[in-house]
Amino acid sequence: MQLSRTLSGITNLLFNRSNVDELPGIKRKRLRPGKVSPRQPVPSDIPQPPYVKSRKPPGIVSGPEVHDETGIDCMRASGRLAAQVLEYAGSLVKPSITTDEIDQAVHQMIIDNGAYPSPLGYGGFPKSVCTSVNECICHGIPDSRALEDGDIVNIDVTVYLNGYHGDTSKTFYCGEVDGEAKKLVQVTKECLDKAISVCAPGVEYKKIGKTIQDHADIHRYGVVRQFVGHGVGRVFHADPVIMHYRNKDPGRMILNQTFTIGVETLVDGIDFCLGSSMENLLESGNCGAIARGMPCHFANDTSSTLATAGRNHLIVFVQLHCFNLTEPMLTIGSINPIMWDDNWTVVTEDGSLSAQFEHTILITKDGAEILTQC
Repeated sequence: MQLSRTLSGITNLLFNRSNVDELPGIKRKRLRPGKVSPRQPVPSDIPQPPYVKSRKPPGIVSGPEVHDETGIDCMRASGRLAAQVLEYAGSLVKPSITTDEIDQAVHQMIIDNGAYPSPLGYGGFPKSVCTSVNECICHGIPDSRALEDGDIVNIDVTVYLNGYHGDTSKTFYCGEVDGEAKKLVQVTKECLDKAISVCAPGVEYKKIGKTIQDHADIHRYGVVRQFVGHGVGRVFHADPVIMHYRNKDPGRMILNQTFTIGVETLVDGIDFCLGSSMENLLESGNCGAIARGMPCHFANDTSSTLATAGRNHLIVFVQLHCFNLTEPMLTIGSINPIMWDDNWTVVTEDGSLSAQFEHTILITKDGAEILTQC
């Protein structure tokens, strides 16, 4: 989820940290960090995830999240609360509100319901929700920047209720949004809906990737291959690893299993990927940077790019896992993504837009039940 702070040299090779404000051909101003307010307190009687007391994320836990009836009830409760919080957060989106104000409202609603905001304290993350505006690919930290007319903003909510995480996200319009942004958001949502529709007991995970890529191909969109999904439930990140493009993974979905499907799309960018461990980075000789708790594949080198000749398209970022997912980061067409100095926020180098949607689902005998909807 976060780049290791001990790998600053590698990070600087992979990310362009320059402070370029111009966006050629785009009227929007580049997103810039605002002031981050102090971390909000959580009442002592609200149970906290084990990782909160450590700045080190726990990594990936082996084994899928499969539940008994009690666990399913708990997952439904956490998913329902996450959905309600997300919809409330979305209702606040309007020109002039700050993402910090949205975070404060989200935080208060979560603790008022006896839950803990899962992002708060995960690997040192300072806020209770991720707010990714315009070109922010993922993990945007809420701050003092006011939303502007025409912005799009992804709000990613995860709650920890009765020992279970529920995770969901959605991209919202702020005021009057142009057609390009609306299409980006629409196609992202369509990819998510189609992926969920094929899920059922015994279905191979690879069918999700094929379904997503088939729909992306219709729109001449490219599908990101370098990133994989992971499980979430009683723990924040767990097995299985799920690829979101056409693949030969023989794994199959299990009755009473819970996982999330998240789809993220971007306009323009470069080929970039994060690695899953220091050992892989050092032993393989491939370029990459460590993402705390996030499994993925490495790009072969920092200059590798996806072919875009004759194609002006979006890249579809798909995240699938058994409960929470960490967002992938990849763009096509420009130089490098920019990692802000907070070591969390990643934005597209050229200021191109990004969108994302995510649901937590339960595999039932009849297919898939979306847990994160009101």
